[in-house]
Amino acid sequence: MRIGRFTGILNAVLQPFLSPEVADALAHRRPIVALETTIFSNLGLPSPANREALDRCLSTIRDGGAVPAITAVLDGVARVGLLSSEHERILGTARKAAERDVPVAIAQRWDFAATTVSASCALAHAAGISVFATGGIGGVHRGSELTGDISADLDAIANHPVVTVCAGAKAFLDLPRTLEYLETAGVAVLGWQHDWFPAFYTRSSGVLVPHRVDDAATVAAILANRSRAETGVLVTVPIPVADELPSDELASVLDGAIGDAARSNIIGAAVTPFVLGRIAAVTHGRSIPANLALATNNAAVAAQIAVAIARG
Repeated sequence: MRIGRFTGILNAVLQPFLSPEVADALAHRRPIVALETTIFSNLGLPSPANREALDRCLSTIRDGGAVPAITAVLDGVARVGLLSSEHERILGTARKAAERDVPVAIAQRWDFAATTVSASCALAHAAGISVFATGGIGGVHRGSELTGDISADLDAIANHPVVTVCAGAKAFLDLPRTLEYLETAGVAVLGWQHDWFPAFYTRSSGVLVPHRVDDAATVAAILANRSRAETGVLVTVPIPVADELPSDELASVLDGAIGDAARSNIIGAAVTPFVLGRIAAVTHGRSIPANLALATNNAAVAAQIAVAIARG
């Protein structure tokens, strides 16, 4: 569907991909929030929670005055913005695509490549979109000094001029080292109305964020005044109080899951779904409504920031 073109540095590489609504919003400088698709596919939340997550995120962004722009690769075409008739496709079976995998998905014409944080940052940047909302980001894995396991999310956040709005990173990661990596890369890490770096299902990891922000206009000003034009900004939003899972319960689950993953030689990208699956089982599904709540909350904050950026 040739209805738009990249406006960023990837224009010469990828094919036209903007939906009519997103293209129109860009042309008229209206606020837009990009979304990943991993959370909505079979790789993220189980059905029917994935559909609920999609509906809630889309409606929340629209209610906040912004246009949602779902990122994906469909039929070998990189897309930013989907038609409502295409939503059913992203709720099903997918192959996960990080930024490095997007050109492969295009060249091999994958039916549906679900975008991760890194792929969504890249596609948002290429389209000229300044704000992206996700659940949680990847980070530096425990034991990375031996394995070298560091999520591509961090490099993408550091190298695309996009505000990424998230609920922090998964608690099974090495969160202090994740923040150190972002500091080294020059990424401003901001705590949204909160002083602590959140750990996805819990509001605080026990690690302070470098800077607290209390309104969207401040985030917009930080993006506008950074010294390196290619570097992004990370906004960490704690899960709502009512939806937080008990940190002591999670700690026990995580320790067991991480140990089992190591003994089973589960490494790299396979660690996250393994550990999250264990959390869902042990919490008897309570992690699913928590995931829905944080994703919706992140979408609401992202819409506020997109509106502030559009106002200039």
